[in-house]
Amino acid sequence: MEEIALTPRRSRLALAAVAVAGSVVLALAACGGGSSGNSGSVSVPAGGTDDGTTITLWSRAPLEKQATNAVKEYNKSHKNQVKLELLPNDDVEGKVGAAVQTDSLPDILAGDVVRVPYWTQQGIFRDLTQQIDALPNKADLQSGHIKAGTVDGKEHTLPFVTDISVMVWNKDLYKAAGLDPEKGPANLNDFVTQAKAVAALGKKDVAGTYVAGQSGGALVFTLFPMLWGNGEKALNDAGTQSMANSDSAKKIYAAYRELANTPNGLGAGSKTETGATWTAPFQNGKVGVEPYPATAVSALFKTSKFQIGVAPIPGVDGGSSTFLGGDAIGISKDSKHVAQAWNFLAWLMSEQAQQSVFADNNDTASNIKVLENGYKSADPRTLIANGTIKTGQTPIATNFNEAFNAAGSPWQILFQDAVWGDASKVDSDNQAITSALGQ
Repeated sequence: MEEIALTPRRSRLALAAVAVAGSVVLALAACGGGSSGNSGSVSVPAGGTDDGTTITLWSRAPLEKQATNAVKEYNKSHKNQVKLELLPNDDVEGKVGAAVQTDSLPDILAGDVVRVPYWTQQGIFRDLTQQIDALPNKADLQSGHIKAGTVDGKEHTLPFVTDISVMVWNKDLYKAAGLDPEKGPANLNDFVTQAKAVAALGKKDVAGTYVAGQSGGALVFTLFPMLWGNGEKALNDAGTQSMANSDSAKKIYAAYRELANTPNGLGAGSKTETGATWTAPFQNGKVGVEPYPATAVSALFKTSKFQIGVAPIPGVDGGSSTFLGGDAIGISKDSKHVAQAWNFLAWLMSEQAQQSVFADNNDTASNIKVLENGYKSADPRTLIANGTIKTGQTPIATNFNEAFNAAGSPWQILFQDAVWGDASKVDSDNQAITSALGQ
């Protein structure tokens, strides 16, 4: 069997988990290099090794369904056995930071794709360039999660779970408002017009739209596609400069500000929504139209008491895009079972695994061929959502979490100012985002 040399990326920094203002963050501490046993190269068969070894995998608890399905499918067909540990979302940073200090990371680590660039920079993942490039179907894999783990041209991660954002609307409310229930918004103006029409119904507890005003992660997930669909960028290519104060971005904020000042335009609680209950208002039939997670809406297709429309998120002036979110996955610097870990990853990238683990369970596959051909019996709205992946993007920045996702991030502050506060601060707030990206 052909063998490929795998060389771990030498880490110059260790991550120390420390508590700051009640939240866990990763602090950097200088150290002498990688853990013992990780210098030099390791020969790995092209498909890895399946010899009955137990390998460990950490994944975020919100992805329990997908991670569990992947492990079950692999374990029942391989000698190797994957032992899965699910980490509460808020505990991931602390758990990984502590494990780095003690050289006790699992064999395989999956994490939020926007956090992966930082982890990769710190040497948490092994260099998988040769293995990834040798995959016979690499060209069919969505590239966002590979790019997120690429540093200096070296690839460290593959797609694990792909989550995407779509535009959804309540067809029943659209009918009541005199709107075409089969036609969602095609641009930002349509979005505002349709949301206002639903708001004008004056129905108790029903709003035109809803937004997670205190969740930086939810805001990038739903608003960035409006820029990308317009052919514009949210960040520069280096991930060091924010473009969240562009003319198009300001149009988006102005649209939400207009709805915030319209009776029933924005759902009650939007200003303080942290993301914990973000999807509930639409799920309960109380929202007309909203950018929304595809995984959340697909779960409603068979249970909802109202009819749901699904479309790509439109650009400000037209076009469309989606946020390629979810988790990327790689082999950690501490793995002592590299060949066996690669066997799992190589299997997971195959069309067969993508079909059985994701498509057959109405989850979004990361393989383009499976997306195109593996959902023949799926709900047509799932096909619409999957079709957005071709134009989707994943923002890549080493300090993305600090700039955008963290509680109280400058991005979160910008949106609060732009919609409910002093909109003249958008330019200075955007500079604060850029400063956080460059730390």
